[in-house]
Amino acid sequence: MGETDRYEGLGLRERKKAITRDTIIETAERLFEAKGFDQVSVAEIARAANVSVKTLFVYFRSKDDLVFTDTSLIDSLLDAIRSRPEGTSPEQAVIRTLDAMLATEQSGITSFRRGYSDAEGLRNGLLRMWADYEDRITDALADEHPGQPLPDDRYRAIQLVGLIRTIVAHELANLGGRSLNTVARSWLQQSRDALPTS
Repeated sequence: MGETDRYEGLGLRERKKAITRDTIIETAERLFEAKGFDQVSVAEIARAANVSVKTLFVYFRSKDDLVFTDTSLIDSLLDAIRSRPEGTSPEQAVIRTLDAMLATEQSGITSFRRGYSDAEGLRNGLLRMWADYEDRITDALADEHPGQPLPDDRYRAIQLVGLIRTIVAHELANLGGRSLNTVARSWLQQSRDALPTS
């Protein structure tokens, strides 16, 4: 979507605020991916985004908040679960989606692993994010049957979040010899046989 479309319908004041917010986010993401979350300061982000630190904190409460604004990964996975063809398990749908993302070296998974996966300063925030992923996937699975979520829904959601967490974890880097995305895709293919198929 182009920038004109993104801000269409906003008044001048709202447009300027939205552009400033997006600029800060995009600048922070670029710096985190290049250097790693722990190595980038708020002052460096503000300077690169051409705003003051005070202005940055008008839009975001902390540096951590800059990491958790992008919901495209979980949105894509939920869409894959909900729109999967009949006879396709949630696990198959998620693996297929993750594999397609990993096929592109510049995927969001690649940049996430590079910028955030080993960041000590993000440990608690990432745990909250994974818990939110688990809750949202549990709800998506529960929508497929009458009544409240079942223990099986929670268990399958935990497995699916485990898949996502593993392909961004530093342990894959220890396998070496190939790009991390190639290693992750190979691991996903091996995991396919160990997961439910319906």
